[in-house]
Amino acid sequence: MPRQAASDLATAVNEWFADAARPLPWRAAEVSPWAVLVSEFMLQQTQVDRVIPRWEAWMRRWPTPASLAAEPAAEAVRAWDRLGYPRRALWLHRAAVEIVERHDGEVPCELDELLALKGVGPYTARAVAAFAFGVRVPVVDTNTRRVISRAVDGNAEPAPPSTTRDLAAMSALLPDDPRAARVFNAAAMELGAIVCTARAPRCADCPIRDRCAWLRAGSPAYDGPRKARQARFEGSDRQVRGIVMRELRAAHRPVTGDELSGVWGDAAQLERAIAGLVADGLAVATAEGMTLPEA
Repeated sequence: MPRQAASDLATAVNEWFADAARPLPWRAAEVSPWAVLVSEFMLQQTQVDRVIPRWEAWMRRWPTPASLAAEPAAEAVRAWDRLGYPRRALWLHRAAVEIVERHDGEVPCELDELLALKGVGPYTARAVAAFAFGVRVPVVDTNTRRVISRAVDGNAEPAPPSTTRDLAAMSALLPDDPRAARVFNAAAMELGAIVCTARAPRCADCPIRDRCAWLRAGSPAYDGPRKARQARFEGSDRQVRGIVMRELRAAHRPVTGDELSGVWGDAAQLERAIAGLVADGLAVATAEGMTLPEA
């Protein structure tokens, strides 16, 4: 896409975002870099409406990295509750400890320093740098990829993820002005989340419908490779892990093997789920029973 066309597209999306942005609490002007980092951990593979109340409760309890680092990791896992993928709670706790130990309790702004924190990958590091510190870097999530795929490439769905390709595609659209770039990173995600959705895009409401290559091509159906379907949750090891974690979170003492044996009928599957939790550091086997990690 020519640079002027890219600039016009970004301007249109940013202008739309000024009125259409959801009032998500971590977008408020006064939130700290720590608050942004917590939101990015929680939003990984989790819907926004599930994250909001958990984020608000977390920030009331642990408004700084130091406040979280001062408590046992078990409390982070317990507070994570049923947000899903509880290893994120362990990683966030460890990241808080690292921020205290390495950065005097302040979330760093440099990409390399962010990437060195536990649980912070390339996406999260860029998101924190952009949204917390205003650094001009491309930030690409699933929604952004879909917007670019349709508006720029003319495809109904994006190709399989490629960090190099995806960042290059977003960089080509990113405004030169750091403030506008920060807005566009968020605005492109928002556009994909609430308008340019995967199953039922609201093209009539899209601010770039006149510039969309996919619409100009007649909205052709996707004919590329299909994503693998996620395995069923009911009856899966994931479900059993969740049940065991529920028991450990509720107990403030070791949970005995006899107590755990009653939570799931398939003993072999239960044993496999517990072994996986121990391997992931989410559960600790003691002489008295299973507990959440303390360190």
